[in-house]
Amino acid sequence: MDKIKIITIFGTRPEAIKMAPLVKELEKREEIDVKVCVTAQHREMLDQVLELFSIEPDFDLNIMKTKQSLTGITTRILEGLAEIFEEEKPNMILVHGDTTTTFAAALAAFYKQIPVGHVEAGLRTYNKYFPFPEEMNRKLTGAIADLHFAPTIGSKNNLLREGIDDEQIIITGNTVIDAMEYTVEKDYKFSNEVLNELDYNNKKVIMVTAHRRENWGEGIENICNALKQIVMENEDVELVYLVHLNPVVKDVVYKYLEGINRVHLLPPLDTKETHNLMNKCYLVMTDSGGLQEEAPHLGKPVLVLRDVTERPEAVAASTVKLVGTDITIIKNCAEELIKDNNKYIEMSKAINPYGDGKSSYRISEAILKYFNLRKDEIQEFKPSK
Repeated sequence: MDKIKIITIFGTRPEAIKMAPLVKELEKREEIDVKVCVTAQHREMLDQVLELFSIEPDFDLNIMKTKQSLTGITTRILEGLAEIFEEEKPNMILVHGDTTTTFAAALAAFYKQIPVGHVEAGLRTYNKYFPFPEEMNRKLTGAIADLHFAPTIGSKNNLLREGIDDEQIIITGNTVIDAMEYTVEKDYKFSNEVLNELDYNNKKVIMVTAHRRENWGEGIENICNALKQIVMENEDVELVYLVHLNPVVKDVVYKYLEGINRVHLLPPLDTKETHNLMNKCYLVMTDSGGLQEEAPHLGKPVLVLRDVTERPEAVAASTVKLVGTDITIIKNCAEELIKDNNKYIEMSKAINPYGDGKSSYRISEAILKYFNLRKDEIQEFKPSK
């Protein structure tokens, strides 16, 4: 047969980080003609990743609008992809994770009867509103997908319980670990002098991100109040909060934390800077999904500012702890790690349940096997003990 035409589709920075190493791996395969379509659900942050990995999109829907709604995002993607699919007639599309881009792209492919490969498949909280809308985006994409690239055995088991055929699921590890092979440097220098001047050896630098929709309002307010108490009562702590650009988040964070000594409010960093800050910091506090995977790879404890997580493997490995948005719980759990070195060492063991840097290779091989271009069994990812 002619070359397999694969269109990879993503729209946000987290998706781009995790899909970029896969795009690079697919480009190596002579059997595959890989094309990149971005929806630009998040414009500026997406472009940073494309530049880092030297990826030039073949198609750019450029759908982002001020105060965009989930309905608007979905309909613009459906309409834009319908035209691309009609023209390109891909043999398969690849989507990632749980964004609205992911679900809308899968649905658009289904309408054209195009096979769908779902990267980072099978994560579940089993609460359709937490995280919102991600939980249902992921489940609905799973109902459409033809190949499920599960990062862990737990993710595979979730899919099996939902009736997905075992032969359609491959445990690959998470491509974010592949991405970190490109980004983390031992003697990294930041573009922001504030980060270069921090004393990472003698101060306990805490990296914070918190922006998820379910935490808007009281959740973000509680997080900020807890962070304020942590800094004011622990003189060896420096806090770096990477503040999301959305005014719903940004306005609250600046209201509570601006001007406080040893609190540094910075805009979101690009991928390389984020990974290197994580590598240098003492502790990560976040409601992000991706950071729960990245930080354990670097041996950094993570306090998850959510009540539930679709990534339970690191919780089981004790490198991640769910603390929710209760002020007292956040403060107590952070101070335990700040003051108890044994507890910190216990959590910071570099147990990596998420990948070995070969996830993109496994996915590429599985795609070739799907199209009968490989006969050998795929060697699935197994985490180190």
